[in-house]
Amino acid sequence: MKRHVIDLLLVIFGNLILAFAVRFFILPYNILSGGVAGIAVAVSKLSGLPADLIVNGLIIAMFILGSIFLGKKFMTHTAISSFLYPFFLLVLNRFTFTMNIDPMLASLYGGLIGGVGVGMVFRTGASTGGMDVPPMIINKYIHIELYKLILFVDGLTVLFGMIAYGVEAVLIGLISVWATSFAVNKIILFGSLESLSVMIISEKTDAVNDFIQKEVDRGSTLLSGYGGFTKAPKNIIMTVVSKVEYPEMINEINKIDPHAFVVVTDAMEVKGNGFSFDYKV
Repeated sequence: MKRHVIDLLLVIFGNLILAFAVRFFILPYNILSGGVAGIAVAVSKLSGLPADLIVNGLIIAMFILGSIFLGKKFMTHTAISSFLYPFFLLVLNRFTFTMNIDPMLASLYGGLIGGVGVGMVFRTGASTGGMDVPPMIINKYIHIELYKLILFVDGLTVLFGMIAYGVEAVLIGLISVWATSFAVNKIILFGSLESLSVMIISEKTDAVNDFIQKEVDRGSTLLSGYGGFTKAPKNIIMTVVSKVEYPEMINEINKIDPHAFVVVTDAMEVKGNGFSFDYKV
C-alpha cells in the first residue's frame, strides 16, 4: 500500500511539474521541445488547429499504443497521467502570467523542469501519456537506456518542426530536448549509488586484493588470464566501488604497485551487498 501511495504521488506531482513547464516555458515561446508539446507547436502552425486540442489527441493515441505493448500496470498509471496532464494544463492556462525571458532560457529551463516531471512518472513504471511511450516500447524490447531513446525520439520531433519554424527554432528546441533527457536520467537514477567497475592487473595481487578487502571494504573477484605477448599467467582483480571511494583507492594501489594496470568503466547498474539500485528501466 505504501508503494502504491508513493507511486500515485509521483504521478500526480510529475504531471503537475510537466504541465507547469509546458504552460510557462514551452508554449508561450513556441519552443520545439519534442514530445506532444513540440509536435503540437509545429502542427498547430501548419494546420491552424489549437495546440491544446492537438496535445489531447496525441495523448489519447499514445495511451492506446502503450496499453497494447506495455501491459496492465502501465495502462493503470498512465490512465491517471492521461487525465491529470491535460487537466493541469487546462487549469494553468487560466493564469495570464507570462515571463519575458530569452527563448533559449525558456528552452533550457522548460526542458529541465519538464524532464524532472517526466522522470518522476517514469520511476513508477508509467508514462505521462505522450511521446515518451514510443521510447518505453523500444526500451522494453531492445533495452537501450531510456534517456537516450527520449533524446533520439524528441530530436526527430524537433527536426519535424523545421518545416514550420526553420533552422533557428530547431536549434533552440534541441536545447530543450537535451535538457529533458538529462533531467530524466538524473531523476531515474536519483538515490542510486554511482559506481565504477575496476579491473586491476598487478604483480602484487595479494597486497592489492587485501587492501581492497580490508581498507576499502569491498568484495573482489580474482580472475585468471595470460599476457597476450608474453603468454605469462596473470592474476586479474575485479571489483566495484563507488565514485567517492575510487580516488583514494587508486592512490593507494599506485603506492602498492606503481606499475599496476588499471581499467575503469562506469557501472550502469549494480546489485548485491553494499549496492542498491531501486529502479530498473
